[in-house]
Amino acid sequence: MRIFLTGGAGFIGFHAARALLGHNHSVTAIDDLNPYYDPALKRARLKELEGSKNFRFSQGDIAEPGALVRAGGDEPYDVVLHLAAQAGVRYALTDPAAYTRANLVGHHNMLEFARGMTGLQQLIYASSSSVYGNDTQAPYSETARADHPVSYYGATKRAGELLSYSYAELYGLRQTGLRFFTVYGPWGRPDMAYWLFTDAILNGRPVPVFGGGKLRRDFTYIGDIVAALVRIVETPFKSDVGQAPHRIYNLGNSHPEEVSTLIRLIEQATGKTAKIEDAKGPQGDVHETYADIAKAAQDFGFVPKIPLAEGIPRFVEWYRKYHRI
Repeated sequence: MRIFLTGGAGFIGFHAARALLGHNHSVTAIDDLNPYYDPALKRARLKELEGSKNFRFSQGDIAEPGALVRAGGDEPYDVVLHLAAQAGVRYALTDPAAYTRANLVGHHNMLEFARGMTGLQQLIYASSSSVYGNDTQAPYSETARADHPVSYYGATKRAGELLSYSYAELYGLRQTGLRFFTVYGPWGRPDMAYWLFTDAILNGRPVPVFGGGKLRRDFTYIGDIVAALVRIVETPFKSDVGQAPHRIYNLGNSHPEEVSTLIRLIEQATGKTAKIEDAKGPQGDVHETYADIAKAAQDFGFVPKIPLAEGIPRFVEWYRKYHRI
């Protein structure tokens, strides 16, 4: 299959590209390599993909008019995998405009680009567990209203879902939205807790912990997420008769763990003791994330296999190799 991938140098995008190439698909990727976190990590991910005859990369900003056309050219694609976004809950308190630009303007540009493609089987796009906010009853089901996000990031991702639904209704654009739950693992994002905690513990710095470590997250290993992505890409799109061709799935581990457990596992993997420092939680953080994955299990056989106790040592091992420590 011919895949057009946005966010190809990002954490999930890189792993998705590598897995799809391993399944003998061709991947054309775009990423703007922005400095939200160190672009050197993004370039290192891309270097891992170099050499594949079926991989092509273009640097570009999806919010810029024409960037998608320049990256994609006039070639036909079977699937669009749209993973580019401005990520992170807390950075939105500093620069909300970055989220408006990437997650709304960029998402709209992607919808316009996709609806002009001939022969496109489906557009698969990334959403987030952040759409659920604090009001949704756990475990979070895709049938929940999800109309009270507590972060601006969550609000832009929910807005993106609504934009997508309107394109499905108006133009018949077949789409699958994926609500990711706290994805972690090798080649991950430096702004996320598991990376920040590992870095602090290995370097003897205090670990700021909110809420006494009682906040719960549905930590989901990247390998489980990518296995689901490949299955969704390769499965013919189906929608209910008489309904707009738009569907949403939770992709999580469906087993939330306390942050204190995350810290304990990092301590075990590093062989070092954390210096805990109580801190006030920032605005926009939710108390818990917990995915109901019955729908993805039924439609795609999604069964997460890697528990946090196995995934964290894998991340720490990669982290030590990457930083040569």
